[in-house]
Amino acid sequence: MSHYVQVAPNIRVYAEDTGKGKPVVFIPGWPFDNTCYEYQFNYLTEHGIRCIGLDLRGYGKSDRPWSKLDYDVFVSDIDKVLKEFAIKDATLLGHSMGGAIAMHYAATHGREHISKLVLCGAAGPIWTQRPDFPYGFTREQVNDLLDLCYTDRPQLLENFRKLFFLTDTSHTAAFGRWFEQSGLYGSAYATAQCLIALRDTDLRSEMSKINIPTAIFHGIYDRVCPFDLGKQLNKGIKNSTLIPFEKSGHGLFYDERKKFNEELIKFVTSKI
Repeated sequence: MSHYVQVAPNIRVYAEDTGKGKPVVFIPGWPFDNTCYEYQFNYLTEHGIRCIGLDLRGYGKSDRPWSKLDYDVFVSDIDKVLKEFAIKDATLLGHSMGGAIAMHYAATHGREHISKLVLCGAAGPIWTQRPDFPYGFTREQVNDLLDLCYTDRPQLLENFRKLFFLTDTSHTAAFGRWFEQSGLYGSAYATAQCLIALRDTDLRSEMSKINIPTAIFHGIYDRVCPFDLGKQLNKGIKNSTLIPFEKSGHGLFYDERKKFNEELIKFVTSKI
């Protein structure tokens, strides 16, 4: 079922709600919308899981304001959607930037709506290197991505596709075209603003504030959010489990779809 939730004056966020059972709330990564999880929705709803997929503002069917966009804004929107749906005891799942946003939500909003967290190839605790954090992209590399976003966004998405999967030939050419078009469907403004948020946001201090069971799914060959980021999250978040995906890059829910879906169901239905 499709829903629009008013999150601010003249701003609505779109959510897809399907299936019955334990709820899982899916937050997409940059620069995609909830349709990136279609191979999870199809499988999980047949196995007693309720799937709620959000389009972050600026993406998919959500409104596209030219206003502030950062993790705080996205977390506020997510909380309003969960309140509108009266969600309790949900698993919050985020991939890539969506993982960082999910992490920020868990650290700042507690247990009112969620009881478990899944971070998939997450862009946290920081996506860019610091003097005391030698993991991830450099600031200069992200600035190059921003320049390309402002001058040749289709090329940006083609380059991103080549980094996203285990190999450039892991999936069909048709799948690659769909992937690039999905990324281009997001607004140009949101795509750029989220690169800035990814470059600048440091969530290291929030890891100790996450107090719910957390599964960290991470491809060991991830070239977008290196596996070392998953290790850092596992080290910093108490009651977390790191589950390596040995045949995956950044797109682990495509590269190892069967394992991803099965591990997700196992975690969601576990008694921890």
